[in-house]
Amino acid sequence: MNKFKGFLYGIVASSTFGLLPLFTLPVMGEGLTTFSILSYRMLFASILVAVLMLIGRVSFATNLKELRWFAALGFLYYGSAALLFQAYGGMASGLATTLHFMYPVSVTIIMALVYKQRPSVVTICAIILSLVGVALLCLRESSTGVSSLLSVFLVLLSGVCYAVYLVLVSTVRRINQQNSQKLTFYVLMFSGAFFMLSALQGGGLQIIPSASAGINLLLMATLPTLLSNLALVRSVKNIGSTLTSVLGAMEPLTAIIVGILVFDESLRGLMVVGIILILVSVSLIVLSPLLDKRIAERLQCLARNKPVH
Repeated sequence: MNKFKGFLYGIVASSTFGLLPLFTLPVMGEGLTTFSILSYRMLFASILVAVLMLIGRVSFATNLKELRWFAALGFLYYGSAALLFQAYGGMASGLATTLHFMYPVSVTIIMALVYKQRPSVVTICAIILSLVGVALLCLRESSTGVSSLLSVFLVLLSGVCYAVYLVLVSTVRRINQQNSQKLTFYVLMFSGAFFMLSALQGGGLQIIPSASAGINLLLMATLPTLLSNLALVRSVKNIGSTLTSVLGAMEPLTAIIVGILVFDESLRGLMVVGIILILVSVSLIVLSPLLDKRIAERLQCLARNKPVH
């Protein structure tokens, strides 16, 4: 049951995060810069989590050791987004998104090298299918133009930051045993502080230009931030960082669907193939406990030269 909840939380986390363009594009159209948008997003989301904590009587109490971990997680969360947006300046956004979604591979490598957790055959197949699916969805722009090596490095580093974030939430006991709301509150608060510093260095935090922009920022803070991050933490706690990272492929899929339904973007043949591959990869992850068990039973029977009934 816990694993089923973990899969459900992972799908909710990535799907709601994929709604980000729905609220971001209208706000950007009103002139707000990236770091101003992200600052307001984290600020509003932190306030919303604080309200939930007060309603649920969740303690804000912490100590210096915990604050160090919260700050580190907040910096990784900030770094992942900041590096990705920085990379967009030197390469096509589709390529940048595809390279960023190499982070399930980074998670798998970290877990294998540091924690000696070898991925199953089913998980490896799901990772490959999700990477190909994301590539088919995102690499739909013209291939003209040369991506700078610096941009490639930045976007890969953004994926590594997110991978380390997931691994730490999954493996560090002081983090993993935290209340999900409390952990989310402090991570969002620290990442918001880093975004605000970047905004101030880039000319200052802009004023919200209109009521509609304010509503979009509030919705952005609620669905692809508050709900997404709470679900993400609970997913990692239940099924681990590797499986949660693969379910992240639902994020670009949701973004594509939003683009088609809301912004009248076109749906091409290869994109349909990409959608199918992502759905298959997610299905494999959800069914992985059953499939892994079945494969192990078959291997044991083959080793004993006994037929499987």
